[in-house]
Amino acid sequence: MRSTTIDITRLAAMDSREAALLLKEVRDAALRGRPASLAPRADIEASWRRMLREGVDPDRDRRSGLLSPAELEERRARSPLVALLPVLREGLMSLPGADSDAVRHIMVVADAEGRVLWREGHASVLRMADGHGFEPGADWRESTVGTNGVGTALVARRPVQVHSAEHFVSTHHTWTCAGAPVTDPRDGRLMGVVDVSGPVTTMHPATLLLVGSVARLAEAELRNRHLAGLARLRAVAAPLLCRVGGRALAVDGHGWTAAVHELAPVDRVPLPASLGAGRVWLPTLGECAVEPLPGGWLLRPLDGAGPGADAADAAARLVLDVSRPRDWTVRVSGAVGCWERELSPRHAELLYVLAVRRDGRTAAELAADVFGDPTRTVTVRAEMSRIRRTLGGVLAHRPYRFRDEVEVELVAPDDPADLLPHSAAPAVREARHAADGGRRAPGPGLNRG
Repeated sequence: MRSTTIDITRLAAMDSREAALLLKEVRDAALRGRPASLAPRADIEASWRRMLREGVDPDRDRRSGLLSPAELEERRARSPLVALLPVLREGLMSLPGADSDAVRHIMVVADAEGRVLWREGHASVLRMADGHGFEPGADWRESTVGTNGVGTALVARRPVQVHSAEHFVSTHHTWTCAGAPVTDPRDGRLMGVVDVSGPVTTMHPATLLLVGSVARLAEAELRNRHLAGLARLRAVAAPLLCRVGGRALAVDGHGWTAAVHELAPVDRVPLPASLGAGRVWLPTLGECAVEPLPGGWLLRPLDGAGPGADAADAAARLVLDVSRPRDWTVRVSGAVGCWERELSPRHAELLYVLAVRRDGRTAAELAADVFGDPTRTVTVRAEMSRIRRTLGGVLAHRPYRFRDEVEVELVAPDDPADLLPHSAAPAVREARHAADGGRRAPGPGLNRG
């Protein structure tokens, strides 16, 4: 029978030494395949499984080389999070007692590859972090340092709290951290992680909620700036569209529509990575004449082109790549060109199900596949509507499926256990289990009686 799962609120109410000893007992039992009185939390257990598969040493503090000062400054300058530092600082450095000796912590911001870009906070905790190698330029991916608030949040794609012996590597057991991923609301791209860390005595169950809220606040700030940019582009483009006449639309650099003329409004047009002036085939619009605008592009569908024009012929092949742990893409190619787009975690799950079930799925079946609840059809239809705005030429509905004439290739990870590691979707979890013949459940070194 499965043990009761550890409750983070209960841990916070315990003496820090008592809580650390309890977690160490759970970790030691899990690593040795022995029964334990309590089970690790789901995100922690999943991370431990990954560490065991990847051969991370639970008793050795492994560190990678730091970025050079020039490399660090280059990454900082490129990071979209640099503009959000004031928002992050205000939210995360204003924790109750942050300036007192009783409650001490630091704020850490890392990029999408787990490299620490910025750190600030209590001086004594910064010195402690240096002792762990938790410093600017350091690599804090799971595969480098084991389960932690930065690397595990990057893989799980949701807020994660890691306390004491929940860290896979024993030298980090004096540490507690809570991290949350930050995604770009314009294109769903993972930008990095914000994290609050400190000695085990600073642990509080509300920290995870706070970090998650600040990450969402940062995304909201980006969304507001995006809308302001669209408004500026609209002011420039609207009179221009009236002068040029005919079907046309103005989009920003991410393909979001600022203004349209004689076309059905679309929220977003997927753009190729290397868009330039000239003629280009675009999904949902067909062949277009492209001209630069301040802050975006003017798109004019050519004669015979339009929403859905020749879409089925244009999209002869689709490659769904879910082989990487954090980045998933769909690439569509055909006689008139090709384009690629990154996928959100939810869209990656839905398209994966359709790729392995070419006969199609109803909304209720997809709801069961992804949410474990066949009644969540409204959510599924909303998500599929968003997907079909981009993939309308290759997707059919009633049931949802890839069109028969489209060649679909699914690129999966080498190890089935690494399939969409963030996902708790029943269809994905079943695929992880079935691909290994059931031998991984409950997993090496994590068996319980």
